[in-house]
Amino acid sequence: MDTISEVTLSAEAQRLYMNYALSVITSRAIPDVRDGLKPVQRRILYAMQKELNVGPDGKPAKCARIVGDVIGKYHPHGDTAVYDALVRMAQSWVMRAPLVRGQGNFGSVDGDAPAAYRYTEAKLTPVALELLSELGKKTVRFRPTFDAERVEPVVLPARYPNLLVNGASGIAVGMATSIPPHNMGEVIDAACALIEDRDLSVAKLMKFVKGPDFPSGGELVADRSELRGVYETGSGTFKVRAQWKSERPRGANHIVLTSVPYGVEKRNLVEKIADVIIAKKLPTLIDVRDESTTDVRVVLELRKEADPELVMAYLYKHTPAQSNFSVNLTCLIPSDNPLVATPDRLNLKSILQHFLAFREEVVRKRLSHDLELLEKRLHILEGFEKVFDALDAIIALIRKSEGKKDAAQKLVKRFDLDEEQTDAILELRLYRLARLEILLIQKEAEEKRKQAKALRSLLKSPAKRWALIKDELHQIKKDFADSRRTKILGAVAEAEFSEADFIIEEDAMVVVTERGWVKRQQSIRDLASTRIKEGDRVLACLAGSTRSSAAFFTSAGHCYVARIADLPASTGYGSPLQQLFKFADGESVIGAMSFDPRMLPVPEDDEVYEDGTPCPPYGIAVTQRGYALRFPLWPHREPSNRAGRKFARLKDDDAVLAVFPQREEDDGWVLVAADDGHALAVEAEDLVVLAGPGRGTQLMKLVPSARLLAARFVLAEAESPLHVFTDKGKKYALWASELAGARASRGRAVVKRASFAEVEYVLPEVPELPEEEE
Repeated sequence: MDTISEVTLSAEAQRLYMNYALSVITSRAIPDVRDGLKPVQRRILYAMQKELNVGPDGKPAKCARIVGDVIGKYHPHGDTAVYDALVRMAQSWVMRAPLVRGQGNFGSVDGDAPAAYRYTEAKLTPVALELLSELGKKTVRFRPTFDAERVEPVVLPARYPNLLVNGASGIAVGMATSIPPHNMGEVIDAACALIEDRDLSVAKLMKFVKGPDFPSGGELVADRSELRGVYETGSGTFKVRAQWKSERPRGANHIVLTSVPYGVEKRNLVEKIADVIIAKKLPTLIDVRDESTTDVRVVLELRKEADPELVMAYLYKHTPAQSNFSVNLTCLIPSDNPLVATPDRLNLKSILQHFLAFREEVVRKRLSHDLELLEKRLHILEGFEKVFDALDAIIALIRKSEGKKDAAQKLVKRFDLDEEQTDAILELRLYRLARLEILLIQKEAEEKRKQAKALRSLLKSPAKRWALIKDELHQIKKDFADSRRTKILGAVAEAEFSEADFIIEEDAMVVVTERGWVKRQQSIRDLASTRIKEGDRVLACLAGSTRSSAAFFTSAGHCYVARIADLPASTGYGSPLQQLFKFADGESVIGAMSFDPRMLPVPEDDEVYEDGTPCPPYGIAVTQRGYALRFPLWPHREPSNRAGRKFARLKDDDAVLAVFPQREEDDGWVLVAADDGHALAVEAEDLVVLAGPGRGTQLMKLVPSARLLAARFVLAEAESPLHVFTDKGKKYALWASELAGARASRGRAVVKRASFAEVEYVLPEVPELPEEEE
């Protein structure tokens, strides 16, 4: 009768989730410290050897067959997961020592997917046999498979520290692992050094393990203290970047990437570099092409005058040419239950200690198994030796026996043999009774006694066993280790660069229209003939170097700044400024300035007078409500983001009318005209200088219904009039010297029975850039 138990939903959910989490951690995502393999990898290798016998010297098997055997007999999960694990173990750019040799399309460093498993074949590599070769010697425990029809090894008897050599990555529940690959020779040297001195610290082990050694090569940017911190704590981050060299074929200027960072798809890197070229973010970089064959070779074509160091510094910062590799040395370690391992984060020494402890156990069990077989064989040989001198009597005894059982009993009684020896004698072939064969048996028995004596000596002496382990490790190093591929740079001084370093310096002209269109041209002869939209007109014309900045002031009190090189080059209409910056609804451009030092020298730092007032040059801003302020221009000299920078704070019903530059030597008036027919000129020095965005002070007192229609900064040394039209079409010339008055006054009523309706449009002059002094 079934029993129904009542449990709370939260308790049952917690129990089920914990079971799931433990299953993912111990049976799927985290590798074992002893053989460095996840369960799926271990089962693939075991099935390839046990079920298919696809060794390095044999014919490969179809991957579909391998996957089928694995999921049908050992790993009850999806075929895609098993095939992906099989493919990964065959990829030389992923594994430092590939465990599978694939035939067919197994993907590429470009990120190409492998062919379907019905098209590919695979077999074990020689280094994979070093993980499997001792399986038949009772070296590790076996457990039933998921269906209890077979058994599988709990762990493979690895003969080298595969966890460090090939690394691992995986995400479990509540934890993850990310172990970088290492050089096999360095890891084996460190393990041998730890055998000789168990008290070696992580720092001393790092004399042998220099750092990760990625199969894809590259450069590791980390000093010794950073590496030590990672290896001591088991976690941290490295910078890995592509290696490159400079080439100058036929006078050209090329950078050649000879490797890519570990885990970065080469195709993705090439695409990101191409995006930089298309966006013209790096004008000194002309083209990129992939000339890779079996080796990585990505060619970057530069301008002849370009500095390769600066170009690579930019690419390291803005493309996957440099990436971060997070290290997390989490793995499964043995527990009191030999069938279950538990997760833990280890340091470099602990990983090697666990491997060596496991290796000593495996070697001890292997020696015991070998000794057991030797003794069994020697026991048989000793039986042959006992009866050698009585062959004739034995033959006579057998001939007189009633059968095998009777003969066996007589032999045991006559020659003091046991059952096993007796069976061997009775099964002996007649040709082995020849004198030469008997001599061979005696010689074999003598050799077996010597081997057994050596094995007993090894089993009794831990020192001799450790010496044997060292010898075997050195032999594996000799057979499989190769030179380091990843170059460790240590602490490197990153090349300092700014975006201006990559701009081709040349003079340019910038045209801004009243509707907010902007374009950059090399030169302008006549502004009247420049192409603009119908109904639009030129607001300003700026000149400056492509490395200089241009500022655009708006009616909302924002200043938007961009390098002249970043402005759209066009002989047509140009592009709206809204494409470069984020304008608010109703916000419009009312002024522009070039920050080229030849046009407007702006200090690099915040220069102030003794009383704290910022030094010139200033921007003079006038609002429609009759307010004005002066503000320092130095905070706006560098390019802004899309949101711009505030230079004025306005009331809701106010807007900036105009902005003018004022140099240190500029002396004059701010001339304004209101739509009610009043005009006023105020000396610029009477306006307050604000250190930050503000409302300013009242320039002209207006009646509530009036608004300023026009504003101009008039230099005292070169006074020119401001022409305005009334609503009746009459034109007036306003002179600042005639309209000078006190700040915040009403000004003079220029017209009484009319109002000012329009300002005469004057086409800006094309500025000329002065020659720089040598």
